[in-house]
Amino acid sequence: QVQLVESGGGLVQPGGSLRLSCVASGFTSDHYAIGWFRQAPGKEREFIALASWGGGIVNYTDSVQGRFTISRDKDKNMVSLQMNSLKPEDTAVYYCAASSTIRGLTTTPTYWGRGTQVTVSS
Repeated sequence: QVQLVESGGGLVQPGGSLRLSCVASGFTSDHYAIGWFRQAPGKEREFIALASWGGGIVNYTDSVQGRFTISRDKDKNMVSLQMNSLKPEDTAVYYCAASSTIRGLTTTPTYWGRGTQVTVSS
């Protein structure tokens, strides 16, 4: 049974940083794409960032490009999201997600974590 467990959310002031982590378990192969989505109150869930199974391919949505960095540690079955220069509009529940392909991850992810709250406020 595949499980994705996020951690690292919290309250941070504007301009601050947070690091989210997601530990994956239950995959029979490490050939899967993994990434992050977020959902702000009253808004639809949106794609944030992804990494290919080897970590060689990464992609970001425009609103976080240059501020967020995704990294993948295959040995630890973990993906992290370093978030810098945080803004109030980054406030959302952040979800880890995974699929067997990058296309699948960006359209209809197969697996989801339960999410972790990130609040950016002074």
